[in-house]
Amino acid sequence: MATQISYDDVEVGTELPSQQLPVRRVDLVRYAGASGDFNVIHWNARVARSVGLPDVIAHGMFTMALAARVVTDWAGDPGAVVDYGVRFTRPVPVPDDDEGATVEVAAVVAVLLEDRRVRVDLTVTSAGQTVLGRARAVVQLS
Repeated sequence: MATQISYDDVEVGTELPSQQLPVRRVDLVRYAGASGDFNVIHWNARVARSVGLPDVIAHGMFTMALAARVVTDWAGDPGAVVDYGVRFTRPVPVPDDDEGATVEVAAVVAVLLEDRRVRVDLTVTSAGQTVLGRARAVVQLS
């Protein structure tokens, strides 16, 4: 287990280590199996395009979970995230190739709260476009 971050070691503006997270079609298949979300727009390009999407898209909740990984890795304990929310602003198209897509996540401590908690604001993009808006997590620190 990673070392937990202490409240005394952070301040507003503390940057979390950013991450570039790959998303491939196989990841969508695995997520569909785990979540039970087999909506065809996540695996069938013909159907995805027929409803106006550029290609198969990543599940919104999968994208949300990828972004949360940056916070949980930094906090050292997934249970330290006591609140997390986002607005889905744009889908993540996932090409059918060896590269797939990349979700880039940057995060910063935005607010010091009571009871040794902090609010972390995340910037989540793919292909230069914001894919999650108002992405915020509240983290209980030691």
